[in-house]
Amino acid sequence: MRPPDQIETERLILRKPSLEDAQALFDTYMQDTEVTRYVMWRPHTHIEQTLAFLRICLEHWDNGQRFPYVITLKGSDDPIGMVDIHFNGSTAGLGYVVGRPFWGNGYIPEAARAVVEWALGQPEIYRVNATCDVENAASARVMEKIGMQREGRLRRFTIHPNISAEPRDCYIYAIVK
Repeated sequence: MRPPDQIETERLILRKPSLEDAQALFDTYMQDTEVTRYVMWRPHTHIEQTLAFLRICLEHWDNGQRFPYVITLKGSDDPIGMVDIHFNGSTAGLGYVVGRPFWGNGYIPEAARAVVEWALGQPEIYRVNATCDVENAASARVMEKIGMQREGRLRRFTIHPNISAEPRDCYIYAIVK
């Protein structure tokens, strides 16, 4: 099962990333400590880290492991963030991030909704889930906006290295068909 290389929404284009996206992604959010507070990697300090990340993204697309999309505004090819979907049996996992200048505009719910709708439209997918740190109210709100429901608290579930070296509690959200 492979999602399309591009998904279009009312205001956005979600597309397969390219190495040419490195500088825009680095400038927009990869090095921003506030944006990367709740992610599972440290902020990038050099563009080479972003290039290496994009190479991994492209490998994932090639081998079908996961499908990270670059988010762009219609009329511009410059990335403002990313949304990712990956599959494990009948379940799809979701992740997302957007640059701080684009916070509060509804771009992430719009992008995430499009990917979730595509995934749930596949006959073999019955569930899409995602997690967020218990302190990440903005991410929890995104999931709620797209119809996901909080199913519980996963104790000491994920290391968010920009907060703590120890696993932190996370909420798990899901939407099912």
